[in-house]
Amino acid sequence: MSEAKKFQPFSAPKGVPDYVPPVSPEFLAVRNTFAHQAHLAGYEHIELPIFEDTGLFARGVGESTDVVSKEMYTFADRGDRSVTLRPEGTAGVMRAVIEHGLDRGQLPVKLTYAGPFFRYERPQAGRYRQLQQVGVEAIGVDDPALDAEVIALADRCFRSIGLSGFRLELTSLGDDTCRPAYREKLQEFLFKLPLDEETRRRADINPLRVLDDKRPEMKEMLVDAPLMLDHLSAESKAHFETVLGMLDDMKVPYTINSRMVRGLDYYNKTTFEFVHDGLGAQSGIGGGGRYDGLMAQLGGQELSGVGFGLGVDRALLALKAEEQQVTAGVRVDVYGVAMGADAKRRMVSLINDLRMAGISADMAYGDRGLKGAMKGADRAGASYALVLGDRELESGQVALKNLAEHTQEDVSLEGIIEKLRALLG
Repeated sequence: MSEAKKFQPFSAPKGVPDYVPPVSPEFLAVRNTFAHQAHLAGYEHIELPIFEDTGLFARGVGESTDVVSKEMYTFADRGDRSVTLRPEGTAGVMRAVIEHGLDRGQLPVKLTYAGPFFRYERPQAGRYRQLQQVGVEAIGVDDPALDAEVIALADRCFRSIGLSGFRLELTSLGDDTCRPAYREKLQEFLFKLPLDEETRRRADINPLRVLDDKRPEMKEMLVDAPLMLDHLSAESKAHFETVLGMLDDMKVPYTINSRMVRGLDYYNKTTFEFVHDGLGAQSGIGGGGRYDGLMAQLGGQELSGVGFGLGVDRALLALKAEEQQVTAGVRVDVYGVAMGADAKRRMVSLINDLRMAGISADMAYGDRGLKGAMKGADRAGASYALVLGDRELESGQVALKNLAEHTQEDVSLEGIIEKLRALLG
């Protein structure tokens, strides 16, 4: 008889992280904590499509950005339509707001979302091709108080998971009344430099993007480049100063970074990034800003917006760098151990009844001894174990073990659910 064919196991695609136990509970705790903080501030959940019409991102994010020109996962579907796996959340949220008329009601529209986003980048620590984010968008009101709220919310998200070694950097990218004149001044400066062909093309499309060049030789050439903060209109300057004052009132620490350029073209006015130096080259853990012209650019009303995207992957790496661990909670509260076939049948029913009553529960499967089964209870993080054998079945009782206090008592099978409800609060 020939040997059975052996198949090679599969691996996850390059640059796509798996989150499996025991790390996955911590991943969920970070993501859920961020979302909870957004809900506390009045942001309602929106579930976005994983892919959208390619034109949405080309027009909304900006064709001069690396995201659109180099990093998008774009393909033709069976109807020969060009679609793209979402590289970011704001354009999709704005599309949904316009399509469903959310901007026709109470303003601002405050929405939050969470999930994976996709960028074809060179994988390295903290830079993934599938990245996990939680974001918020506040749409419809041009009020510096909203900028301050969004920034303070992001700061609170990071602090609520125990992070402290980060800093908030922010600037203003001006508005339509001052950006054109600044653009001309910056291009005049840039076109006098010995730029390579690609950088010159970028300077022609969006000169601000050149200021984000990380090459040492470019940084040296850009030392004397004119800065947007020095060319703000009176209105943009007043807006920015109001935001800073409100952050001061809320005791949110920040650093002004006059050379900051975000990687997406739609930002204007207040722009910010949270940086953690414990992550090396990939130090940004979240950021955002105001995007006052985006809705009109996507076919909607002339309404403003401000928002952020926080990296769940990066937050986990930052926690590790600070040797912190977010409280992930226990897998189950109660763990059942049955000794014998009749006891197992009764335990299966009891565990199901506990779950129906809203009590998280699991049990030992397979023919394991008591010692091995109790190790399973420890690994599950259970507070209580239920031990059921022939003796307990005959008496109509179950042994209730308090695993923290190492105590035990017998409780009737009919009364165990109410007993556990009282103990677990």
